[in-house]
Amino acid sequence: MSDLSAHALTYKYPSGQEMAFPDLTCHAGYNLLIHGMSGSGKTTLLHLLAGILTPAGGEVRFGDIELTDLSSAEKDRFRGRHIGMIFQKHLFIDGISVYENLIAARRLAGNADDQDYLHQLLDALNIRHLAGKKASALSEGEQQRFSIARALANKPSRILADEPTSGLDDLNCAAFVKLMQLSVTEKPVSWIIASHDNRLKEYFDNVYHL
Repeated sequence: MSDLSAHALTYKYPSGQEMAFPDLTCHAGYNLLIHGMSGSGKTTLLHLLAGILTPAGGEVRFGDIELTDLSSAEKDRFRGRHIGMIFQKHLFIDGISVYENLIAARRLAGNADDQDYLHQLLDALNIRHLAGKKASALSEGEQQRFSIARALANKPSRILADEPTSGLDDLNCAAFVKLMQLSVTEKPVSWIIASHDNRLKEYFDNVYHL
């Protein structure tokens, strides 16, 4: 696993507003909380780190790879293989099952199906009994677990999560943190979470303030 770093990063919004971000480094094997109030640029920074948005200036590096130098297609391939995403709004392919969504995620990244691993993943998150259900039929809590499974489907080295505890009560917030801590795969995975939720601070040694 490689370090992730951002240096002299800026982003220009369609409105013309430009935002500059302090330098950031997330060492391999460590989790990082990007903390700030609504409108502070947390989601923008997360999407810049993932290569979903293109910065106006600066660079994002994963080890020796400068993500900002890659083409759109190369970023898509890199993200599919190395980065798992959990968005504020759960994303899935409607009309197919939970398991079929996981298979689709692996195939889109150019990976083999690896059914044994996917079953192990569903077991770890206690949702194997939901494998045949359509994702749209799941409860909010079940969709959250499914989102974690989908993010881990390609055995990424990093998971980037945007406000994953937004709207959760204390009990379910603690349940999410437990899932995060238990969601280990065959190789180490680091979490980078963007959130305004003060409850998460106690679970992270590394907090990046915006």
